[in-house]
Amino acid sequence: MSRTSDDVSTVSDVLVIGGGIIGLVTAWRAAQHGLATAVVDPEPGGGAARVAAGMLAAVTELHYGEQTLLGLNLESARRYPDFAAELTEAAGLDLGYRRCGTLAVALDADDRAQLRELHALQQQSGLESEWLSGRECRRLEPMLAPGVRGGLRVDGDHQIDPRRLAAALVTACERAGVVFHRAWAERLSVARERARGVRTADGTDLAAGQVVLAAGSLSGRLAGVPDEVVPPVRPVKGQVVRLTVPKRYAPFLSRTVRAVVRGGPLYLVPRENGELVIGATSEELGWDTTVTAGGVYELLRDAHELMPGITELPLAETRAGLRPASPDNAPLLGPSALDGLLLATGHHRNGVLLTPVTGDVMAHVLTTGDLPAAARPFTPGRFAATLTEQPA
Repeated sequence: MSRTSDDVSTVSDVLVIGGGIIGLVTAWRAAQHGLATAVVDPEPGGGAARVAAGMLAAVTELHYGEQTLLGLNLESARRYPDFAAELTEAAGLDLGYRRCGTLAVALDADDRAQLRELHALQQQSGLESEWLSGRECRRLEPMLAPGVRGGLRVDGDHQIDPRRLAAALVTACERAGVVFHRAWAERLSVARERARGVRTADGTDLAAGQVVLAAGSLSGRLAGVPDEVVPPVRPVKGQVVRLTVPKRYAPFLSRTVRAVVRGGPLYLVPRENGELVIGATSEELGWDTTVTAGGVYELLRDAHELMPGITELPLAETRAGLRPASPDNAPLLGPSALDGLLLATGHHRNGVLLTPVTGDVMAHVLTTGDLPAAARPFTPGRFAATLTEQPA
């Protein structure tokens, strides 16, 4: 049974603001290290995880200029099998973790050239991926359109179900003694130039030795945070469509399929439970989370071009969410310029992938005061020159 703010002291060693997967894994790991830990969130297990597809795609998500982030992504991917096994045992819940691999394909000559450039970058970075002809791609995934021009097979890119991951982290936190305060964090409490806790929307004051701001795209909106410390995190909207694969069509896909369609990214993630996730748009529209006809149309249009049989599948859900993006698309991890306040936010499209390494990094710094070497390129201080320009 979980504990709440009604039956425990309001003083904690660690207070985590945000109950998404990043906040939850931080709290779980902190509690495992013997720290009295609490989480402030009106709905733990919600947030971007409700929309994310759960691709653990360190190799096929590689982008130019993100080689430093690649190292952190690969390190987290390496930790995933043991992390998934440990969390499954701790929570007693299936995470939907699948080592199914990923196939990235191209539909026309321009998209093929773009994918070839990605393959070259992967090889330069020492990553394992295999170039396949269009025929070889269709041999692996027969539902692909005849026009597929080629692709990359990456057996090391896996997947997990983010909704199950979030639910398991909530349960694991509860079993580890984490206290949940189911309310909005309204204002950071600062005294003598140190973060001391938060005041919640219902007027409760929660005190803590250390405060972790892990509120995803909302991380830059917490009142009371000094201007020079406000994390430069903005929301990036993503829309997804979920279809159901009837048993008569199974297996529709055996692995995650990514594509470049008319220059834009597309992914299809098949779950073992028969769900097929199609995403995702990337829209700079502030805090808008409206599901639009245009967004859904573009996803289904491109998916149909890639796999014509997709229009026969029942539509299960449409949803939009907000990714927390930093200026360089990499997370902010570790102590901020305000004593007692640490950040774990800005993971953008890699939040699910970076869950294991983020939990380990934050637990280490919370217990020792030292940031592990893997996380040092991602300290909040790298944006010190621009933080004062961000809105409070």
